[in-house]
Amino acid sequence: MCALLLLGQVGAIHAGLECGIIGAKFPGLDSVSFGPTIRGAHSPDECCQISTVEPFWKLTKGVLERLADVRKA
Repeated sequence: MCALLLLGQVGAIHAGLECGIIGAKFPGLDSVSFGPTIRGAHSPDECCQISTVEPFWKLTKGVLERLADVRKA
């Protein structure tokens, strides 16, 4: 998992609508929106860059595994 984090990029983009909606209901809540690269979202031209799906999936699984380990401790 750590190797994937090092390869990722941190930046701000116009996306993550759900984070904004949930954040409005819970002021002060930290949230993150992440996922594979989507182009033309919510339009007839919407598509996903397939090469970005596997790294996203591995990262998601790794984060969930670490959270499960922390809960067990």
